Order: sequence, then C-alpha cells, then structure tokens
Amino acid sequence: MTEVLVSIAFAAITLPLMEVWARFLHGRVWHGVLFGIHESHHRERKGRFEANDVLSVTHAPIAAALVIAGCIMHGITGAVLRGTGVGMTLFGVAYVVVHDGLVHGRLPVQRLARFRFLRRVRGAHRVHHRTGGAPYGLFAGPSELARSRRDGRGHGDIAPAASRAAQRTLAEAPSAPRASR
Repeated sequence: MTEVLVSIAFAAITLPLMEVWARFLHGRVWHGVLFGIHESHHRERKGRFEANDVLSVTHAPIAAALVIAGCIMHGITGAVLRGTGVGMTLFGVAYVVVHDGLVHGRLPVQRLARFRFLRRVRGAHRVHHRTGGAPYGLFAGPSELARSRRDGRGHGDIAPAASRAAQRTLAEAPSAPRASR
C-alpha cells in the first residue's frame, strides 16, 4: 500500500512540474537553439504533421522507460519511478488534447471550449502565436499573461533574447490567419 501512495504522490507532483519544465523548454530552448525545428509550428502547416511534432514526442520514451523501470524494480524506488513516469504521461496526454486538439484543431475535441479555463488557455496560446513571445506555458498561459499585464509589460517576455528570432520569423510570415491554428 505504501508503494501505491508513493506512486500517486509522485505522479501528483510530477504533473504540475511538467508545466514548469515545458514552459522553460518552450521559452528558452524551442524559441532559442531549436527554433529552426519549432518554427514549423509558427507557420502554415502543409499536411498532417509538422517538424515541431518531433519536439512534442521526445518525452514519451522517457516516461515509458520510467514506468517500465518502476515496474521491474520493487520498493520505494520503483514506486517513485512509476509515479514520475505516470505524471509525465498524464501531462503529455493533457497537453496533446488541449494544445493540438483544442487550440490548433488537430483533434476533434472542440467541445472542451465549453470550459472557461480551457478557453482562457486557448486564448493565451493564441497571443503567443501572434507575438512570438510569452506566454510560453500552456496551462499556466493565462496566469503568465495576467502577471505580465499587471507588471506593465504588455504580453511580457520571459526569454527576450531567445524569442527575437521567433519574433523576426513571425514578422516575416504572411499575415493571413491559419485555419488550424
């Protein structure tokens, strides 16, 4: 029973920490050194997939490995590994459903827009696509926007140097709205 509780606790801790990690990666890495790949997400998609999809699935093998290792190992160590992998997986599923589905229309989940919080998440992410700057978090996007507006920074920018390339690319991009974005 202790192992189950430890797994649940680590899943519950990992789930929100993944938003912090994703925000950091998005703002500092994807809008920085990996913008050449991530840029496909800020342009009109041709076909079903975009190069940026590679960045989105990089955590799945890590989460799967943690769950498998946790199932092989026994005791608290196994429970910690399982819980961490499960938390990563839950975040990944939520991210795909909300980001790819609700925000970008790549999955048939538009009914989720009936929830006010998810409409705010979608709106905050659309601000990111318009500006190329913050918010970089998905689920924390609405609070990032509110904080930056409260601090008088407009839409804010947690990674000003990293997002300059993104802002230049967006400025050069055609201004026509994207149906799926």
